[in-house]
This record gives sequence, structure tokens and C-alpha cells, in this order.
Amino acid sequence: MPRIRLDLAYDGTFFSGWAAQPGLRTVEGVLTSALATVLREPVRLTVAGRTDAGVHAAAQVAHLDTSPEAWTALPGRSGRLPEAALLTRVAGVLAREAQESLTRTPRGAGDVVVTGARTVPEEFDARFGALSRRYTYRIADAAAPRDPVRRATVLWLPDALDVEAMDACARPLLGEHDFLSYCKPRQGATTIRTLRTLRWRRAQAGPDAGLVTLSVVADAFCHSMVRSLVGAGLAVGQGRKPVTWPRQLLDARTRQSAAPVAPPHGLTLEEVTYPADDELAAQAERARTTRHLSC
Repeated sequence: MPRIRLDLAYDGTFFSGWAAQPGLRTVEGVLTSALATVLREPVRLTVAGRTDAGVHAAAQVAHLDTSPEAWTALPGRSGRLPEAALLTRVAGVLAREAQESLTRTPRGAGDVVVTGARTVPEEFDARFGALSRRYTYRIADAAAPRDPVRRATVLWLPDALDVEAMDACARPLLGEHDFLSYCKPRQGATTIRTLRTLRWRRAQAGPDAGLVTLSVVADAFCHSMVRSLVGAGLAVGQGRKPVTWPRQLLDARTRQSAAPVAPPHGLTLEEVTYPADDELAAQAERARTTRHLSC
């Protein structure tokens, strides 16, 4: 059975997160339905990161297995490759779904887009095969410009943030730690993660110029971890907590006084990285073992 990697982006504003839930509009639910319509067979997706309700993705990755018959039938009588046919046909289905589900949606535009599709080795696992995930959180404080076009992807705050203090409080969190104070743990899963990058800065150029941004990279994140890291940084930046507090909270390893969770809409998944094909199986096995997960 061919294994297909999907690269996708979505505006999380009107989704109740990634994971399919009865009666709710989710990215997984909408995308699975669209793919099943196009492939004419049931579809099961595995994703790199299950984003929360309201969180966006510029570069999410998922995979699915499909039958050889469904894959080769995609182009129909056209001379296109199955990959190109899948992109075109899924785009149409997703646009129609958005038009029917949301009010005032521009015609032909969906809030989830599959930007790439290709066959990959059967060892590829979008979730456990990933080497790292990178997120960005964007904030417009009192010293930043406010663009109403981006209001759904940038957190607006009325006060000015102490960005230097926020960056200083983040440095002691780097490395491998038990992030229980920054996670909502799942049964059977560890809260130990390796935080490789955690940098607060005020962007000087580009589309984010003037905004306060957090760039965070880790091998993986547990539930609400990134938004909790943002919440701790904001408590310092607003002067409500000292620079030493985020590390003290980390060392406490407790859910009794856990880090505050920042609003979801300022967060975007920016990148997921994978090893070379000959390392895919080994990486997936390491991730499963490290995170003590059986699924």
C-alpha cells in the first residue's frame, strides 16, 4: 500500500483543534472527509503535531496509507501524476466544505490547504519520525503596530512587554527536562522533552517587524506546552513574576501551580523536520521508546 506524505497549512480560527471529535469541526475531520471523497475509500491520518483549537499551521505534516488501486485511479484520463491530481481534487473539496460550513468565506478559498503530496517509504511516520517541531508565537504589545488583517494570528496586549527579561527567563529552560509544570499530561506518556530553542525577541524586519515573537524548537511538545511556555514568559514580561520564576516552576514539577496557558490564536506551527530515508525507522523507534507511548 502506498504511503503518502501530505504537507498542509491551515487557519485554526474556526477549527476545534486537529483531532477529530463528534459534532465538532476539526482539521482532521475535514481533511479526512475530503481525502475519502477523492480516494473513494476510508482514510486514516497520522499527524506530526495535534494542534489545539485556534492554533494555526504554516507547515504541518501528515501521512496516510492508500490502496494501489485508489492511488493509480486518481488522474483518471488525464496525463497528470497521482500527486498532482490529489492536490487539485482535494483543494476543490476543501473549498466547498469551507463555503458550506462558514459564513462569508471567499468563494473557492478553504481554511485548510494541502500544499504538497508525495509517496514516501513505508518507514516514514509523520508523528514519531519527526526530528523536531518549530513554533512561533506572535504578540503586538503597546510598542508594536497592530494590523487588523492579522488579528486572528497575533495576540494583542495593551501594555509594553520587557522583552529582555522574557528572553533571560527562557534560557534556563533549554535542554532536557521534565516539563510537567508546563504540560497537561496524557496517561501513559512522559512529560520529558528536549527544548532546543526558546528565544524571545522584538522582530526588527520582515512581516513581523515590531512584534514580540517567541521561537521555540523541541524534539516534541506535550499538550499545551508551547502555550504554557508563552504564559510563563508573559508573566515575566508584564512584571507579574521575577525572571527566576519560570525555572523555579520547571523544577517544582507540579500541576498544582502550573504555568498559565496563553491564548491559542497567536501560535503557529512553522516547521517539522525529518531524517534521511535510511534513518526513518530508527528515529521512529527511538521516539516511541523515549516517550513511552504504545500507539
